[in-house]
Amino acid sequence: MISKQIIEDISNSSAIRAMFTEGQQLAEQIGAENVYDFSLGNPCTPVPEAYTQALLDVIREDDSLGLHGYMANTGYPQVCQAVAESLNERFHTSFGGRNVIMTVGAAGAINIILKTLFDPGDEMMVFAPYFTEYRNYCGNWRGRLTVVQPDFDTMLPDFADMERKVTPRTKAVIINNPVNPSGVIYSEEVISRIASILRAKQQEYGHEIYIISDEPYREIVFDGKETPFLTKYYENTFVTYSFSKSLSIPGDRIGYLVIPDEMADFERTYSGLAIANRITGFINAPALMQKAVARCLKEQTDVAFYDQNRKRIYGALTELGFTCIKPEGTFYMFIRSPQEDELEFVAAAKRHHIMLVNGTTFGCPGYVRLAYCVPYEMLERSLPAFAALAAEYGFISARTL
Repeated sequence: MISKQIIEDISNSSAIRAMFTEGQQLAEQIGAENVYDFSLGNPCTPVPEAYTQALLDVIREDDSLGLHGYMANTGYPQVCQAVAESLNERFHTSFGGRNVIMTVGAAGAINIILKTLFDPGDEMMVFAPYFTEYRNYCGNWRGRLTVVQPDFDTMLPDFADMERKVTPRTKAVIINNPVNPSGVIYSEEVISRIASILRAKQQEYGHEIYIISDEPYREIVFDGKETPFLTKYYENTFVTYSFSKSLSIPGDRIGYLVIPDEMADFERTYSGLAIANRITGFINAPALMQKAVARCLKEQTDVAFYDQNRKRIYGALTELGFTCIKPEGTFYMFIRSPQEDELEFVAAAKRHHIMLVNGTTFGCPGYVRLAYCVPYEMLERSLPAFAALAAEYGFISARTL
């Protein structure tokens, strides 16, 4: 018999993946050109040529044993050092290679952090709306998820709710910045407020409370916005990063985590992370990808492409009468459901062949997520379907269609 935990995980399986699968099935029935799938955050901008070239160069230059063999659990020292120097240049930090651990994406990084920190029953705090897999990552290590409600006008944390919900069992607070699914950026002021609350709670409870700053969308920001680098605001901060979005390589599963010298009990925590990277089953980050990304630390995706999509879909939907949170970063937009049960709204959109993801899966009922990382042509083709959906809800007259 399979475990009770995995039975629960099956029942809570990702609504994002389920909607993506439904979209694929619908495309087989009526043709892909007639389905408007905004469900999955799968990057659609080209992989930078420099990354492809780096892969080829590494394969040609490295001997096969050196390239394909084991290395330290934390990654190649020269790669860790290159990442550290890149961060120092960008964020005016002072990291060395010992502050960086190469990981199997940001998801791998988060899981080895929780493996290192958590005892059964420890709590991880998230800010709704939150990336749905955080619940599963927490459950992997028998932790409990605490959800802080947002200020629905801004989609920023309700700080009073946060203060009430930090308990003696709170071990970590995870921040996704910019936020999947809302596209909101937590500013320096917001980060400082979170840090202030946690410092007070650390003193009250007599133990560390860690921030995990999950930053896979760090590079995808608009209108001159910036995302604060959290180790500068709070000592007990881990930073997790994935190259999945910045280089359009989600299938290559490569990322890193940062652990600053200022963190409490640095040496033992670093050792714990190195061991967790091995015994969790990853062993180490993929060798080829490590060496390739080390040559591409200044490369990034075509942010202008996502910005074009953002402006077009936000403008079109608000003009049709939908209420949307204007994204400041990522390639997602949160739309307020025109009816209380957003699952019914998702079903209504599906009747028009529009695939959206319900907000309940992100801990935020009453909203839906739209992923606009799609070809611009598909986005344009979808607009008559959105107009028909708007007419169904009385936002516009059906006679205008």
